Amino acid sequence: MARTTAATLQPRLLISLAIQIAGWKHVYSGKVRDLYESLDASVSDLILIVASDRISAFDNILDPSIPGKGENLTSVTNFWFEKLAVANHLASGVAVPKEVAGRATVAKKLSMYPIECVVRGYISGSGYKEYLATGAICGVKLPEGLQDGDKLPTSIFTPAFKAELGSHDENITFERVIEIVGEDVAGKLRELSLSVFESASVITDKAGLILADTKFEFGADPATGQLVLGDEVLTPDSSRYWDKGAYESGNRNESFDKQIVRNWLLENWNLESGSKPPVLSPEVVAQTSSRYAELREKLISTNQ
Repeated sequence: MARTTAATLQPRLLISLAIQIAGWKHVYSGKVRDLYESLDASVSDLILIVASDRISAFDNILDPSIPGKGENLTSVTNFWFEKLAVANHLASGVAVPKEVAGRATVAKKLSMYPIECVVRGYISGSGYKEYLATGAICGVKLPEGLQDGDKLPTSIFTPAFKAELGSHDENITFERVIEIVGEDVAGKLRELSLSVFESASVITDKAGLILADTKFEFGADPATGQLVLGDEVLTPDSSRYWDKGAYESGNRNESFDKQIVRNWLLENWNLESGSKPPVLSPEVVAQTSSRYAELREKLISTNQ
């Protein structure tokens, strides 16, 4: 039912993506993050999570990296952990190594549930495409006539099943979530995801931002069984943020996520060709770096 973090720490990418850190052993690399276990057996229940500057889109790691991205992602995640009244995976008492200061956290290992807890307050992206085809998203029926970027009558829980490495995540219904993790856990995942999303939306509104959608990942504390929020939280990699002023004036394209990169790739690369993605232009790299930094500044400066 649940996946233990330590059990899934198998290298997916080349080891060369990760740097060497004194006192820590590299055990896993994802598209963006590198994970390390301590060589000190007394803290074997902890994991070092390092956010790199790598950027991915359409299931490809792109070249070059985005300067400052790792620090911005880590700062935004830590900001939300501090603001949200929900148990999280941050650990205390073990310092982040100096080699990765500012872009890493030390966290408790969790038994992760294989569910992407996606919450949508607005309709856009793949959700809008599914709505056009079916009138619903993940089995949640929606009103007719919605346009791309419209605010939903109420926020909805539209989960996905986290597939095995190398496969695509699969959008699923809430009934399927119950089959995977059980009714009690499924209900808690939905309730907590919606609650956290609503709390975060109030904070983003004060910052002049709209939180259109996001995804959360939860696990169980092996020692207590408590449901704990883990992974990255409400970052521009896991969320769709819009500029509130621009949205209200009719511009629904002022985003603070990697949509800039996706748009550039769609204009400069044939996704169906099977070829490697092109090297990102200096302009799109600079724009993306700037947007990540701007989001961080907006959130933190207006909510101190």
